[in-house]
Amino acid sequence: MSIASVFLQTAVKRFVVYKDLGDKTFTQLQDADFHFQPNDASNCMAVIIQHVSGNMLSRWTNFLTEDGEKEWRNRDTEFETQMYSKEQLLVIWEKGWSCLFDALALLKTIYIRKEAQSVIDAIHRQLAHYSYHVGQIVYLGKLIRDNQWQSLSIPKGKSVAYNQQMGNKK
Repeated sequence: MSIASVFLQTAVKRFVVYKDLGDKTFTQLQDADFHFQPNDASNCMAVIIQHVSGNMLSRWTNFLTEDGEKEWRNRDTEFETQMYSKEQLLVIWEKGWSCLFDALALLKTIYIRKEAQSVIDAIHRQLAHYSYHVGQIVYLGKLIRDNQWQSLSIPKGKSVAYNQQMGNKK
């Protein structure tokens, strides 16, 4: 297997992990929680979802043949609060991720904002961008759920038990 195929497989795996973190956060939330905004300088989760999806659709639609910043994209409106329901927001979320995963089945040099870059560089760029925003989503979910938050990884004070459990799976 070539290094490019190994890279692509591991990049897709990481994207799946970040999408899954967002999905697991959403299952713990109600409609109104998606519109929680800690302060005026922060985005609510709904806005982050709109932005991530808009970015994915722009970057990954025809990404081998067109610039990643599409003329039809209106990035500024992604940051405007819409009163979408949880169900509507999950459709927006899924549409962006589907576009990404469909595009990663292909590979060459692409353009984002007229800057030439390799597909591998573009994947790294977007992997960092999406993980940054998914981290914001998870953090907002923790703020909203407070003591009812169910850890998405190893809960505080449970590392030894987790490591023992993982050791038993060998």
